[in-house]
Amino acid sequence: MKTKLTLALEQTLYAYCSEKGYSAVEEVALPDDLGIVDMLALRTDEQQQQEWRCYELKISKADFHSTARLSFVGHYNYFVLTAPLYAQVAAEIPAHVGVLVFHPFKKGLEVALPGYLTVAKAARRQELATTAATLTTHFMLALAREADKFKRANIGLAAYSTERLYAELRKRGHHYDPSGLTPNYYEQFIKDVRADAVEQLKAELVATEADYQQLLRRYHQVKAGNL
Repeated sequence: MKTKLTLALEQTLYAYCSEKGYSAVEEVALPDDLGIVDMLALRTDEQQQQEWRCYELKISKADFHSTARLSFVGHYNYFVLTAPLYAQVAAEIPAHVGVLVFHPFKKGLEVALPGYLTVAKAARRQELATTAATLTTHFMLALAREADKFKRANIGLAAYSTERLYAELRKRGHHYDPSGLTPNYYEQFIKDVRADAVEQLKAELVATEADYQQLLRRYHQVKAGNL
């Protein structure tokens, strides 16, 4: 699971790429043991020439020294780091790899993004480590994955069967905090369902009473006419 800091870097980087005129998508899996690019960005110029950029997001020294493959296969390749981490690992960054430094905004500011990026070290252009066709194919596959996630989010719970929802709800019922500090959503759901049922019965009772009163008045009118 991604940390809040990783998500903040990812969100800021996505906006940064968009502002620079790049189409970007995160977590692009490449073939032939080339690894997974944290974020892959593409820009096509007026002559239809493609420029590919790869970004690797790191939030700690341990993360920076991870054995996971660095998928720097683009024309320009960048690390995206926090300022403290960059100070620690600056000497270890290859000459051709660039660095974007993340600067968080102060908490409480009403801004759309969690921070902004500055270029601490420019990347040098390289030949692609794979074919442009391969990058295009896997870029599109990642975009299709994100589009599917977006559509599923729009559909929401309607995409799941009642049985599936019930099974998931039962799972939540086992997460009980006796201190009462953490909401028990399963119990809350049962209470809400019961409360809704009571309110519906009250509404039906009111409607039934109104119908009864109307019929009673009609009865008396008819009876008075027959006398």
